[in-house]
Amino acid sequence: MEIELDSILLFLHVIGATVLLGTGAGIAFFMVVANGTRNAPVITHVASTVVLADFLFTATAVVLQPITGAALALRIGWPIGEGWIFYSLVLYVVAGIFWLPVVRIQMQMRDLARQAAAENAPLPAMYHRLYRIWFACGFPAFAAVLAIIWLMLTKPDLGRLF
Repeated sequence: MEIELDSILLFLHVIGATVLLGTGAGIAFFMVVANGTRNAPVITHVASTVVLADFLFTATAVVLQPITGAALALRIGWPIGEGWIFYSLVLYVVAGIFWLPVVRIQMQMRDLARQAAAENAPLPAMYHRLYRIWFACGFPAFAAVLAIIWLMLTKPDLGRLF
């Protein structure tokens, strides 16, 4: 049985989308739960794991998604100017605009929690400020990823933009 390149690319693209959605949801869940404990050592441990997961899984998927997507579009013959593809790319940039600061914020939150744990002190005000920003950035990033997946699955006729 011969597996077609298109099938492999589609599989990799779907896996990448699944990783982005799943890792994003998992990271958000674990950070929210850890934050709710207000326990600096717990937050340090969870935030360290979250940062690692973001670099291992999310960053890898972020890099591979446009590669597999472009390869699929070229092989199948979908022009980048096709409405649903164009808007998917715009939403991808939007998700990235919110995701990149989140990665840095997670590292800062981890470091602040680590310092508080080492000093047996409460979490500083800066930690709580960063958490609120992190939390707020998650909504547009997550919504953008959901919208991209909807566009990929439904491929609505949004016209050809160029």
